[in-house]
Amino acid sequence: MTKQQARFEPYDFNGGTCVAIAGADYCVVAADTRMSTGYNILTRDYSKIGKLADKCLMASSGFQADVKALQKVLGAKHLIYQHQHHKQMSCPAMARLLSNTLYYKRFFPYYTFNVLVGFDEEGKGCVYTYDAVGSYEKVGYSAQGSGAKLIMPVLDNQLKSPSPLLLPAQDAVTPLTEAEAIDVVKDVFASATERDIYTGDKLEIVIVNADGIRREYAELRKD
Repeated sequence: MTKQQARFEPYDFNGGTCVAIAGADYCVVAADTRMSTGYNILTRDYSKIGKLADKCLMASSGFQADVKALQKVLGAKHLIYQHQHHKQMSCPAMARLLSNTLYYKRFFPYYTFNVLVGFDEEGKGCVYTYDAVGSYEKVGYSAQGSGAKLIMPVLDNQLKSPSPLLLPAQDAVTPLTEAEAIDVVKDVFASATERDIYTGDKLEIVIVNADGIRREYAELRKD
């Protein structure tokens, strides 16, 4: 007979899906508001999108306790940067800071899967996508979380981002207008909720453009 004993498990997976799309003069980042563990729904109204700077946002899925810890560390480092440089960190600088912060913890990593959105040095929208230990890439669109495997093939088919191996390097921003990007996000989430039990309840969409940041909401399946 095998001896049973309790083991400390430092991680949990709280599910959820995040999607980001970058355009020439805007960024759209969206996430569902369901937080689960196993077959239990902990809350149906939890925001997975955090603001790191005036026009720099991060959406995260995975273990939400680690997400909160990561946001707290980034916020403290950004505050130090503002005191030293008397300005806010740019999105590319924040992207490198996030990568370094995740890599520093690579032996006991933050169990978070992040997408970072904002504007690059040219004022164009940009999306950075990450794995749990800080490897990142600048892309035109990305999805992370439990529904990412359902959503990414649709985005690949609809948006057709140029290969990063092409020379000279091509711009990764998508050709969609802001309204079209919002419609695509709503469509892919409506599809993902049909097959992913960890995605659902409500969709939070955050749009970043020259006018600032605004939020929209849409209803998703609740079962």
